[in-house]
Amino acid sequence: MKEKNLKYRLIKDKIFFISVVLMSFVVAVPLFFILYFIFKNGFSILSIDFLTKLPAPMGELGGGVLNGLIGTLLLIIMASIMAIPLGVSVGVYLSEFKHDKFAKYVRFCAEVLQGVPSIVLGIIAYLWLVLPMKSFTALAGSVALAIMMLPIIIRSTEETLKMVPDTLKEASLSLGVPYSRTIIKVILPCAFNGIMTSVLIGVSRIAGETAPLLFTAFGSPFLNFNILKPTESLPLMIYKYASSPFPQDIEFAWGVAAVLCIFVLALNLISKGVAKKWKVQF
Repeated sequence: MKEKNLKYRLIKDKIFFISVVLMSFVVAVPLFFILYFIFKNGFSILSIDFLTKLPAPMGELGGGVLNGLIGTLLLIIMASIMAIPLGVSVGVYLSEFKHDKFAKYVRFCAEVLQGVPSIVLGIIAYLWLVLPMKSFTALAGSVALAIMMLPIIIRSTEETLKMVPDTLKEASLSLGVPYSRTIIKVILPCAFNGIMTSVLIGVSRIAGETAPLLFTAFGSPFLNFNILKPTESLPLMIYKYASSPFPQDIEFAWGVAAVLCIFVLALNLISKGVAKKWKVQF
């Protein structure tokens, strides 16, 4: 009887394992198809000139994505400077004061903000910054992207900090370490891996956003480092060139899409390496 039960449990275990592998494969297949078509159509146009030159006028051959690449980096850096410190701080607050009444309202607002369409956030940034300044700017675009990043970082930081054992904080406090230094020197380093992952997810999301930038950064054919002027980005370039009737512009859009995919993949690899290096075991 015991042998029959053991065989039955082993069969169920194998069936479950095979099912999980198949489901994982099914989930991964669309991603591989997307990457295949992007690199199939865009890889041939990639070159050093494509990355280091400004785009040619619409309908003409040649040109590159230097302005879009620099603009994307500028927008991401500015949005990260705005969103990461605030998001991590709020996540720490929600984790440490989880039963506080105000924390419940903040958590609810973060959850609602995560579901707001990106184009709505673009309109909000347009009303806040573009209209008063009477100009499209990189600053307005970065504000819209920062708002998109905030709920992701907040919720992920909170969930990550929940997994840090309370004994670590208690041990630090028992040694006379101030509460603020305990959070900064003990709790946050232990949660560094999860926080880095949340930052990566946020950056990956905003790196491919187009809708909010149409109302804020607007785009520019020139290389721009001034945050108070319109700036180009890779998603905006894909949108503009993919809508063109010229075949060479469509090919150019595929090349920009390939650059954007490589850029996001590089961010993933870098963050994984940093997170692995700074991961704390407990």
